[in-house]
Amino acid sequence: MSADLIVSYDGTPNDDDALALGRLLALPGASVALAYVRHAPEFDRRREELARYDAQQRLDRGEALIGIPVSKHVVAGAATGQVLGELAEQQHASIIVFGSDYRTPLGRAEPGTSAQRLLEGGSVAVAVAAAGLRAVGVDRIRRIAVPFAGPVNDDARATAASLAAALGAELVEPTADDLDLIVVGSQQGAPKGRVVVAGEVRNELSSARSSVLVLPAETRIDF
Repeated sequence: MSADLIVSYDGTPNDDDALALGRLLALPGASVALAYVRHAPEFDRRREELARYDAQQRLDRGEALIGIPVSKHVVAGAATGQVLGELAEQQHASIIVFGSDYRTPLGRAEPGTSAQRLLEGGSVAVAVAAAGLRAVGVDRIRRIAVPFAGPVNDDARATAASLAAALGAELVEPTADDLDLIVVGSQQGAPKGRVVVAGEVRNELSSARSSVLVLPAETRIDF
């Protein structure tokens, strides 16, 4: 799979972190989309016009912040994760990028509800930006690791190696300091093409101080 991206964006600070990670992962030639999910239409016409205007303004702000060419999508549905998964299929995107949950300590990556749903059976890779990434001034990914625990598989290693080669980054041990990204595969025995995160890897990710990229089972991404 190629590394085309969708960044989930609603204008909140943690979604600004998602923009920062999306910019780092978006290599030349990759397609990048910003997506804002509306959960329900307004019944009043004027309120609906205002809601549409607000959504477009948020995406315009995101486009200005990410600083690279993007397409912009306002999509509708009750479940953000499901809607973004469907958009990823339509756009042939291989990664959906999220910010961390708003309560996440700085430097750590913790999926919110929408990302969590895609980590429990979704069909597209999920990237979660470390909280505060927007403010630390990282201009590129320099150090990438694949954790020892859980599904340390060929696809995760191949994806990490492809990204490292494309960025001029270093593959390091997961215990190294100053990691920029951890790449993990799905649980052994998970259905092919589905994201399922094993318990030990989930624990390791919860203690990691970097952004994370979780792959569907038996899937590798070429950067």
